Amino acid sequence: MSYWLVKSEPFKYSWDQFVLDKKTFWDGVRNYGARNNLKAMKKGDEVLFYHSNEGVEIVGIAKVVKEFYQDPTTEEKAWVVVDLKPDKKLKKPVTLMQIKAEKSLANMDLVRLGRLSVQTVKTEEWEVVMKLAGER
Repeated sequence: MSYWLVKSEPFKYSWDQFVLDKKTFWDGVRNYGARNNLKAMKKGDEVLFYHSNEGVEIVGIAKVVKEFYQDPTTEEKAWVVVDLKPDKKLKKPVTLMQIKAEKSLANMDLVRLGRLSVQTVKTEEWEVVMKLAGER
């Protein structure tokens, strides 16, 4: 299994809305690096749900329920989506400030590639985030 992080501005699509929807396709990705990450996601992979711009924190865990397919919001063949479903809200949100303060997370994509909307998360990074969230 692999781990990922997706970003969403809460005023556009929040964790609470995601929970209400029960499932969504992750669309609107228009960066080739982020697109390649969507293409690499496999069914069952776990995904950190990050509120960007306001909140600036990881708030929940989603699961990949359908692997990549053509983004239905565009006719451009370059862009894809995956289907995600909410798995659980974190006991404690993990802020960007906490992540930047944690030396073992200094190379995390969230710190190094801050603008990328779909990111990889290494297993060791996942474990640290889960500890910070009170999940371990």
